[in-house]
Order: sequence, then structure tokens, then C-alpha cells
Amino acid sequence: MSTPLPEQRELGTVYVTGGSSGLGAAVVEVVTALGGTAAVIDRAAPASGVPHALADVSDAAAVQRAVDSLVEQVGPPTALFTAAGTDAVGRIEDVAVDAWEKVIGVNLIGTAAAVRACLPHLKASRGTVVTVSSSLGLRAASDATAYCASKFGIVGLTRALQLELRGEVGVTMLVPAGMRTAFFDGRTEQYKPGPDADLMDPRQVALSVVHALTQPIGTEVREIVITVSTEPSWP
Repeated sequence: MSTPLPEQRELGTVYVTGGSSGLGAAVVEVVTALGGTAAVIDRAAPASGVPHALADVSDAAAVQRAVDSLVEQVGPPTALFTAAGTDAVGRIEDVAVDAWEKVIGVNLIGTAAAVRACLPHLKASRGTVVTVSSSLGLRAASDATAYCASKFGIVGLTRALQLELRGEVGVTMLVPAGMRTAFFDGRTEQYKPGPDADLMDPRQVALSVVHALTQPIGTEVREIVITVSTEPSWP
């Protein structure tokens, strides 16, 4: 007689920073389609009309207020996905100081702020955090000092959280390569993917996030690297 396979965990209530666009919106779409409840923290309201609270994630106090608001709207989170992100490309001397610091504030400090605000709820449910680094969090590139600094920082933050929260909250780091989103809009041509660039559908990446979120309590996916098979920047 065969032993039954382990049961996946239900998706539950997933808070998504940066959930109004790009990868965050794709995770909201996939979580909702698979029967979970998604709630968004973003500077702009999501077009999908899902529950949301407006906040700039670089403002920790605003993130805390947003989490408190969502708890009243949809209940406490059983998972957190930190998709909010921005960039400021160019040589370090050519990027304005406030723009450079904003990248660190949104990408790194915003990730920590969201984890801090959700942590009591995630501990209560033995929930899961999925952070978002990048292929440029493991491999540096010229003209991307702010982005690399923030994404390398997320690697360190996430690995430290895995040790700090072991046995209490699952912690996964997502490392995606390029996706077909608006992330590259507004850049000069030299900083945009070429016309033949092979980019991922963010919904494909969202499925890997769901895989991490549905692991049974006590089992976790520590790191996910996801890329098209022709990706030139990996490893």
C-alpha cells in the first residue's frame, strides 16, 4: 500500500507589495485564480480592484499603517511577497543622489519594512515570506550600482532572516532574470533590453512563487532562481 503524498498548503491571504504592476500584479492574478486571497500595498491602486492600501514602501510607518488597514479589510496575512522595486540606471556620478537613495529605500528598506510589519501575523500562522532579489543581486553590472547594492542587500537580508526565523516563518528568496513588464519603460535605449531579448512572462515567475507559498508547514524552498534557458547573465 502506497503512502499518501504530502498535502500542499493552501494559499491563504497573501499581501503583495508593488502588487499594482509587473511581477507583483502577476502574483496577485495567479494567487486569485488559484483560490487564494491577494491584498496589495502600493503607491497606486491596482487595476484589478483587489483589496489594497496605498503606501510608499520606503516609508516604514506608512507600510505599518497599510498592513493594519489590510488586516481590517481581509484579515491577517498568511504570506508576504515583496515585489515593490525601482531602479536608477547610469554611472554613479550621473545618477542624482535622491534617485540613487530611492532605489535603496524602495528595494531594500521597503522589503525589511514589509517583513517587520507583517511578522507578528506570519509567526501566528507559521506563514511564509518571499523576497525578490535579482540576477543582479548575485552578479554585478556596470551602470547599476544602486540596483545591485539593493539586490545584493536583499540576498543578505533574506539569508539572515532564514536563520533568524527558522521554525517560525518560512523564508524564500526569488532570483528572477528579465521579465516582460513596464520595468524598463522610460529608460534610454542603451538601458533597455534589445529587440531580440528573451524575457519571461511574469505569470510564469508567479507560479514559482506559489510553489514556495504552498509548501507544507515545516518545509520551505530557500531560494528560487528562474530564468529563460537562453539567459546570458546567468550564472
